[in-house]
Amino acid sequence: MTHSHAPALECLIAHRQGFPALIGKRYFNYGGQGPMAQTTLEAIFQAHRHIQEMGPFSGATNRWIMAEAAATRAAIATELGTTADTITLTENVTAGCNIPLWGMAWQAGDHMLLSDCEHPGVIAAVQEICRRFGVTYSLCPLLKTVNGGDPAAVVAQHLQPNTRMLVISHIFWNTGQVLPLKAITEVCCNRPRPVLTLVDAAQSVGSLPLDLPALGVDFYAFTGHKWWCGPAGLGGLYVRPEAMVQIAPTFIGWRGITTDADAHPTGWKPTGQRYEVATSDYSLLAGLRSAIAHQATWSTAAERYQRLVKLSQRLWSQLQDLPDVRPVRTTPPDSGLVSFWLLEQGEPSSAWHKQLVDSLETEGIFLRTLQAPNCVRACTHYLTLEEEVDELVAAIKTRLKQGLVLHGASLDTIP
Repeated sequence: MTHSHAPALECLIAHRQGFPALIGKRYFNYGGQGPMAQTTLEAIFQAHRHIQEMGPFSGATNRWIMAEAAATRAAIATELGTTADTITLTENVTAGCNIPLWGMAWQAGDHMLLSDCEHPGVIAAVQEICRRFGVTYSLCPLLKTVNGGDPAAVVAQHLQPNTRMLVISHIFWNTGQVLPLKAITEVCCNRPRPVLTLVDAAQSVGSLPLDLPALGVDFYAFTGHKWWCGPAGLGGLYVRPEAMVQIAPTFIGWRGITTDADAHPTGWKPTGQRYEVATSDYSLLAGLRSAIAHQATWSTAAERYQRLVKLSQRLWSQLQDLPDVRPVRTTPPDSGLVSFWLLEQGEPSSAWHKQLVDSLETEGIFLRTLQAPNCVRACTHYLTLEEEVDELVAAIKTRLKQGLVLHGASLDTIP
């Protein structure tokens, strides 16, 4: 539903009561996995039950499943500002990234450009493609732009004449930086040989207001289990219609093919369904739609984004005031991800990061550690409460005052 102003805090507190994982906990791991609402859990169960009552393998069940998939693509497309025929249903972001990566007709001597903040899973896929096909890749130094600079200009400087694809995130999973994606895609398009853009959207879908056609991206891989707070095991890939002809299916199954050989000699469906394979957990379709619908009951996408940024900036600002804590960003965050270091003699300590995260979890405060850069990450969503941010900072401050973190002692003994 549409609102001219964000609902009152009382409405949010009532809204949060529908999330079992948020009751009695302070949850800051939305960038890893969002908690599911009770309505989402019930939608999944009811879908399972409906399939069993109809008979798990029958004509009626098959028609119902096809309708469920179509409804889910449509719901996703509405959130992303696109049409259902551009959406492929996948299991997760990594699966979505692998579709265009392996679907390209790579030639020896081709080049891929990656940012220096991409997820290890995507980097590993790129490295294997390079090994098999004689392709090369290089890293574009965008980490340095987190505190100022022009990412689009840096990308332009590092594109090569033989670059065929840019692999980049919309929001960096480690620093939380939101990239100017439209400006970057324009750089890639305005070349003698246009460069395709593959976007890892793990941290942007469900947090940013989105209009994918306006951004000009070619491939946009996302998941439902993070900021949408949907079930694990269901995500998607947006493919710009003009880019679809450049990507052939790698894994091929009955969901992606057509038997109408006269109309489609390739045997592939003419939409994003061509990249779907075969049997999966169809009950998750209802779960994801329920999660998207539940989120939409609290304000607009733009107002949810404004709230989560306000909360992340509240956290970032308070962390700056703590001794021996340094946020990774020196500028206010523009997403819900806030990363920070615990310092010993001015240097980050991975041991202290882990001890802090493990200790806070015993008190029902959930964060995570990262490896590159080695730091601690906390995520704020529209669901987060101001008092939870303050309680997190107070808990960190208590650890620092006790001196247990900064002197390497075990935090497991803290009552």
